[in-house]
Amino acid sequence: MRGAWVLLLLIEEGFALAQKTKEPQKAPEPAKTPPKLGHCGTWTRNPDGGEFSSPNYPNTYPPNQECVFILEAYPRKRIELVFDELYYIESSFECRFDNIEIRDGPFVFSPLINRFCGAQSPGVVTSSGRFMWIKFTSDEELEGLGFRVTYTFPIDPDFHLHVGGLLNPIPDCQFEMSGAEGLIRSSQVEEENKVKLDEAVDCIWIIRAPPKSKIYLRFLDYQMENTNECKKNFVAVYDGSSAIEDLKAKFCSTVATDIMLDSEVGVVRMWADEGSRLSRFRMLFTTFAEPPCSPSAFFCHNNMCINSSLVCNGVQNCVFPWDESNCKEKKSRGFFQQMSRTHVTVICASTGVVALLLSISIVVQLRQPRKKVLVRRPLFTRQEPQEPPHYELFSLQGRERHPPPDLAELAEELEAFQKLRRSSSRCVREHHCGVDTPTRQSSLELGSGRGRKARPARLSSAHSLGEEPCGHGDDSDEEEQMRALQHRVMEKVGGEGFAHGRRSASIDF
Repeated sequence: MRGAWVLLLLIEEGFALAQKTKEPQKAPEPAKTPPKLGHCGTWTRNPDGGEFSSPNYPNTYPPNQECVFILEAYPRKRIELVFDELYYIESSFECRFDNIEIRDGPFVFSPLINRFCGAQSPGVVTSSGRFMWIKFTSDEELEGLGFRVTYTFPIDPDFHLHVGGLLNPIPDCQFEMSGAEGLIRSSQVEEENKVKLDEAVDCIWIIRAPPKSKIYLRFLDYQMENTNECKKNFVAVYDGSSAIEDLKAKFCSTVATDIMLDSEVGVVRMWADEGSRLSRFRMLFTTFAEPPCSPSAFFCHNNMCINSSLVCNGVQNCVFPWDESNCKEKKSRGFFQQMSRTHVTVICASTGVVALLLSISIVVQLRQPRKKVLVRRPLFTRQEPQEPPHYELFSLQGRERHPPPDLAELAEELEAFQKLRRSSSRCVREHHCGVDTPTRQSSLELGSGRGRKARPARLSSAHSLGEEPCGHGDDSDEEEQMRALQHRVMEKVGGEGFAHGRRSASIDF
């Protein structure tokens, strides 16, 4: 049974092969090319708005269409779309096939407003800012009537109006830039008085590169006062012209990236309303050509050939700092190298004048007669400070020499006299007058207390050792002797005993 099936299969294959050999070989068919995109309808523009429609409107639009419309309103205005009632686009789930896509911004990645399809007209669609991105797409099957849209630019209610419902006029502000490199600064607006401080800024910088060149833009400084509020402030870059279709990038957040333009013309635009005047930026532009590089160009290793004059100039002109690597540090010239001929002439003339005046003054001093100089002694000689005298009531001090003999004798006499008076007064108090005691006998002994032999004091006959000292003498005579003795001491001392060092004798009155 198996053999019969195998035989049957072989017979069928043989018949098929024989029939193929009889048929003539056909030439291979050329590959099918995708149909070209058809005309994207009509688009009429005017200063206050315009209108656009799908291809062949109000007839059926063709298949495989992709039409993009980018609208831009004036500053401080928005965009309003009004769809006609005569409207039909192929209906599908989530409008996956034919549809019209509207985004709130100038780019394909801007926030999506909605995708529309079916027989129901979208009516009125309004943007939140001054840009709107619209794309119409149709597939290969099931076409419809299409659409027609009229758009206007109403005033944005987020901005304050003047009396009468008018906005502040925006002054014209434009700059032209060219060369191998250059610096674009927002501060140029104030420096050249393009815009007043209380006005909004809408300035354009146009960069023109040499033929067959491109432009590289690098931000050096960037700060927006109202971050992430593109209606109030932004920096936009256009590649080729300032038309909205050539918008390359737009920055209104906290970061701005470098940009490479593909054309010879670049446009930088800054917008800041009255409340965002603190927004600022600085941008360096460098023109370059693609390899192969000319002999007068420098290759940046990333398909950039820049002017060789930009190498080692202290500024990074390449995407990576190849142009500033392997650069020798330029030593600053010395003081003498920086001096010009004028500086040398002024310095030499000043030095000559100073030398001449100095020589004249020396000659004049030499020719003048010399004056005798009299050395004057100072009126007051400096004396070493002396310590104040130390005494109990009346003291004689001497540091370096002993007191004179006559002064010592007076001191001894006075001391003996004082002892005699004290002993007589003690006798009266104790009622022992007339009694010879060792105290009376000792009171008559005189001595200096410094190791010398005691000798009797020279007293009057009324106060000799044999007389009675207790209360029987004349008090007035004692007082007169006391005064005389004091007078003698004062004459001998003469006020000189107080200037000596240690106390040699002490006299108490």
